[in-house]
Amino acid sequence: MRKLTIVGMMCSLFAFVVMASGSAEAAPEISLRFAGQFPPEHTATGYMNEIAGAISERSGGRIEVKVYPANQLGDYTLVHQELIKGTIDMALISTPGDIDPRMNFVYINGYCAGYNQLGDIFKPGNWAFRKMDELNQALGVKFLGFNVEGFIGIASTKPVTEPLNPKVDKGVLCRVPNMAPYKLGAEAMGYRTVTIPYSDLYTALQTGVADAVDGLPPAAAYTILKDVTKYWYQLNYSIENESYMMSMQTWNKLSADDQKIVADAVAEAAAKSITIAKKDDESYMQLMRDQGIETHTYTEEELLPIQQAVAATWESLADIMTKPFMDEFVGALAPK
Repeated sequence: MRKLTIVGMMCSLFAFVVMASGSAEAAPEISLRFAGQFPPEHTATGYMNEIAGAISERSGGRIEVKVYPANQLGDYTLVHQELIKGTIDMALISTPGDIDPRMNFVYINGYCAGYNQLGDIFKPGNWAFRKMDELNQALGVKFLGFNVEGFIGIASTKPVTEPLNPKVDKGVLCRVPNMAPYKLGAEAMGYRTVTIPYSDLYTALQTGVADAVDGLPPAAAYTILKDVTKYWYQLNYSIENESYMMSMQTWNKLSADDQKIVADAVAEAAAKSITIAKKDDESYMQLMRDQGIETHTYTEEELLPIQQAVAATWESLADIMTKPFMDEFVGALAPK
């Protein structure tokens, strides 16, 4: 009998240990799906993983965030629709303008010429942040912050004529993205433009279909075009960026404390992206120099004439983004 009692006690102790172990590894109270568009090794996906880790740690493991990079849950327009429906919880995606074109205001050229201004413009609580949140919430999505990849420039196979003088024809045919702000901005700076798909950029420069390419930050330009680019002009007249978003249905289910945990984790990553983007711009331009590409950089003061020339085109966007909105945009972000 005594042996049986000891065996029974040992079995009970073992069961307790198993139960305790299982309790420590219990499923989180909240599980969130976090959609991204970049490959696993991309810097932006790294930010997503950092955010997921910070939310888990600060919630004591109550909130689990599962990261899905590389368009695993769909492209950015589909993901935005799923955020509206509440079938995806969080996302880091390009800002979609298919439902409300005003959301593409972050791609308007000419409102910021350098990182000294950008940190303040994209700061939580300031106009750009508040306006993006307002436009998203009208659709059922909570805006959480901007992810910055870098300032764009011009990659060219030929020297550009007086790049800081908007009144002079630049002497090159320049590819622009198929968006009105880019075409208007490039032409205001003196470039003749042509629209070419992103996938055909290398071939276009290689075959002479275009002499120059607009719409890329240094990292992308170097990675994609380093073998065909001879000149790089860091004109800083537009910012490559994406948006952190959360379904309002998910946001409203979170407690105020948990909302703060999520918002703080994203805000830290968003601020970090500006610092890292600046370093990336500098490091990739050095790689361009090492590659033999003639690289030109300018101060914010030197860039002001082309910035003002681009800003003069903003009235033309009123038909797309409405006049009241553009009046508000000009009042908030016009270069001084």
